[in-house]
Amino acid sequence: MTDAHTTGTHGTGPFIAAIDQGTTSSRCIVFDKDGRIVSVDQKEHEQIFPKPGWVEHDATEIWENVQEVVAGAIVKAGITNQRETTLLWDKNTGEPVHNALVWQDTRTDALCKELGRNVGQDRFRRETGLPLASYFAGPKVRWLLDNVEGLRERAERGDILFGTMDSWVIWNLTGGTDGGVHVTDVTNASRTLLMNLHRMEWDEKILSSIGIPAEVLPEIRSSAEVYGHAKGGILDGVPVASALGDQQAALFGQTCFAEGEAKSTYGTGTFMLMNTGGTPVNSYNGLLTTVGYQIGDKPPVYALEGSIAVTGSLVQWMRDQMGLIKSAAEIETLASSVEDNGGAYFVPAFSGLFAPYWRPDARGVITGLTRYVTKAHIARAVLEATAWQTREISDAMTKDSGVELTALKVDGGMTSNNLLMQTLADFLDAPVVRPMVAETTCLGAAYAAGLAVGFWPDTDALRANWRRAAEWTPRMDADTRAREYKSWLKAVERTMGWVEDEES
Repeated sequence: MTDAHTTGTHGTGPFIAAIDQGTTSSRCIVFDKDGRIVSVDQKEHEQIFPKPGWVEHDATEIWENVQEVVAGAIVKAGITNQRETTLLWDKNTGEPVHNALVWQDTRTDALCKELGRNVGQDRFRRETGLPLASYFAGPKVRWLLDNVEGLRERAERGDILFGTMDSWVIWNLTGGTDGGVHVTDVTNASRTLLMNLHRMEWDEKILSSIGIPAEVLPEIRSSAEVYGHAKGGILDGVPVASALGDQQAALFGQTCFAEGEAKSTYGTGTFMLMNTGGTPVNSYNGLLTTVGYQIGDKPPVYALEGSIAVTGSLVQWMRDQMGLIKSAAEIETLASSVEDNGGAYFVPAFSGLFAPYWRPDARGVITGLTRYVTKAHIARAVLEATAWQTREISDAMTKDSGVELTALKVDGGMTSNNLLMQTLADFLDAPVVRPMVAETTCLGAAYAAGLAVGFWPDTDALRANWRRAAEWTPRMDADTRAREYKSWLKAVERTMGWVEDEES
């Protein structure tokens, strides 16, 4: 979400702050008129793993952290959020009824299969642009209604509110139990499996198929308009003027306003989005059709999206679970100490494969191991995994949209890894461009809020703000690329069918 404000303590202002409620942390970044960062504050929250494949967050901890980072960054704010993470709370007490179910959580696998009935994953794809997968919010809501005692009755009585994290933060910012505004924006709504992409409203047929009472749903609004004003605390009176799911916020922050422009964000997972203009493009190659953004009363802009579950979190796994590196940055040094992967490929299907396969039955593999392979080769295979998965999505986008990727704008924490950036350019056979402000998710939320309150006049002004910091061009010969890609695809095949039905 975003709130714009016109005073500030750094220099002369005015400033816009963006609150970024992410998967592993919440932060607040304050921007000036030139889109430059004035101040930042960040705080991690606990990842709760009750069972294998189950992932939860304590929403109360998240709201407390959000308040802290806003205070820490000074004020004047906006918001973007981890998408699909699902929360139900009591509108009278403001208390969550259960921990938030995080987007990576796979506990709704069986439910999704059951909902697919004889049609399978594509049952709601025409209306929603999404396959039936445990990733999305709708089935998570149904799981909570089925598994928290007495919850369905309370929901049908109108005492329970559903929201993704944007709704939770906006509701709390604007007063919570004291008149909090219960809204979501089109980008977050498009990730629930409950919104009709063509009408931009909740789909009654799907609600009754999945078994979700309409009473719990927020109102769907555009991504850039004033939803309400903050009440109390450091932001008192500040307009809350935008909400964007984090990946769409990054698309917006990278100023991908023209059809065919694409960005890829390298964080815990990786998300690549391509602007497809005013029409939703159906995907026949395992991508998602989603809303890119909608500015006020202008028509919505759509996007194709490919999501990879595990990229940055694979580096964390190497550090925390395996102890092969002491810091995330060390992976580049280690991987650079060898010329190539030594024949090893690492497919991190820790929670199944996301785009373009959507195989919850897959699990991670390292293939091609011989006595020759060292931890440096494995480190290199870790980085290559991120680049190959990006290549698979880029290929799928070209097939679906008919548009060739001319360049990829990148952002997120992993873009500080130069070896990874070069590998990306090599595997994609396209230039890879990193902007001056790597925090494009926050920047996108700030941009959208700024448009809503007239801080910036139009998207042209935002384009003028965007500056390139670095660019990598392909250096790999075509034969090597084709040979390596073939080996990668062979490794991907080895991950599938690992989990038998009854286990999942």
